[in-house]
Amino acid sequence: MTSTPSPLPSLNDPHVLAEITAMSDRYEKALGDNALEELDALFYDGPETIRYGVGENLYGFSEIQAFRRARTGGSPPRDVLRRVITTIGQNVATVDLEFRRRGGQKTGRQSQTWIRTPEGWKILAAHVSLMADVS
Repeated sequence: MTSTPSPLPSLNDPHVLAEITAMSDRYEKALGDNALEELDALFYDGPETIRYGVGENLYGFSEIQAFRRARTGGSPPRDVLRRVITTIGQNVATVDLEFRRRGGQKTGRQSQTWIRTPEGWKILAAHVSLMADVS
């Protein structure tokens, strides 16, 4: 028996897009300020949460929280070069951006999956990487 695929949820509802844009801005400010409590509040507090960083793979909220507290000085300052936000229905969104660390030459990339929870929007998965030098 074959099933008919469900229709694609609506993309980029203006209200949801505005909410996620504000959350992404809030994340960037917290990252730049090394506001650990704010960064914790933006991630989903569960074992399902994943953050792949430039040099680490973190599984679960507890590992992410411990990593942030052990990192002296927080994330290096950066400038966002481009950001693409896509909302999927009313409860899921992705935020993808390119950045450059101040004083650096490499382009960085960050992807986040956000979900709406009873406590508000939370990051469920994140990935940060730096592009390799191309010769």
